[in-house]
Amino acid sequence: MGEGVIAISLIVVIIISYLLGSISFSYLIAKKIKKVDIRQHGSGNAGATNTLRVLGIGPAILVLSLDIAKGIVAVWLGHWLAPDDGGVFPALAGFAAIAGHNWPIYFGFRGGKGVATTIGVLATLVFLPALYAGLIAIGSIFMTRYVSLGSILFVIGTPIFMIAFFDYPDAYTYLTLIIAVLLIWRHQTNIKRLVAGEESKIGQKNK
Repeated sequence: MGEGVIAISLIVVIIISYLLGSISFSYLIAKKIKKVDIRQHGSGNAGATNTLRVLGIGPAILVLSLDIAKGIVAVWLGHWLAPDDGGVFPALAGFAAIAGHNWPIYFGFRGGKGVATTIGVLATLVFLPALYAGLIAIGSIFMTRYVSLGSILFVIGTPIFMIAFFDYPDAYTYLTLIIAVLLIWRHQTNIKRLVAGEESKIGQKNK
């Protein structure tokens, strides 16, 4: 594959993955079911957790599944277009999908925090590290009922497990670290509320 073709393929992958990530299923499903903008209810976040608060468990599971699928499809698109590139294409495709979810072009660049799409990306790229970190995250959510805490532990734990116990392409290492920084930044207000003991738990109304 020539350099020009590689560059064009990379641009195409990034654009398609971003546009795919920009599909806000929580927004669309909330509009369909309740005729409301989910970003104006609950926590104001266009994601699965706020869908649970506003619409209930069924729609929340659907949103979670679809948002995870966005990350999976984007990564496989990168693999398909450049299977032997050292992981750069699928890594950038995954990041573009997360960016699309966070800043969707179709919805005024007001999206979610990218947790579900991140799960799809990391589970596809680095399955075992993501699995181990995910188990810790699920355990913390079960014990504390703080989804935000579990999300943060997941993105911090994945690169730790990956670097400590596995050998993945450098592109994947950089991606997981960048994603961790991005998600922590997107959860700044949650972290402040966690420290203050004011964060909403599953089953509680948003504070």
